[in-house]
Amino acid sequence: MNNQKLKLFGTQWCTKSAKLRNYLQSTWVDFEDYNVETNLEAEKAVRSFYDGELKFPTLSYGNDFLKNPSIPEVKGFLKKHGLN
Repeated sequence: MNNQKLKLFGTQWCTKSAKLRNYLQSTWVDFEDYNVETNLEAEKAVRSFYDGELKFPTLSYGNDFLKNPSIPEVKGFLKKHGLN
């Protein structure tokens, strides 16, 4: 996985994952979408953020990540990394 891309780690059934996915799509932000239930590499990446625990949705860019962010937190994260 390329570290310098915005990534969303979630699941298909998680409403919070869907909300973040929809927000990013609606604002035309380029991101990679990973399902932690079907992608072992994505699951391992998320577990590495949280000392072995699987927590989602998680948004990451490089070595920076947010767990279960609100839309205002996402906006700040995107601005911080020059992605909006």
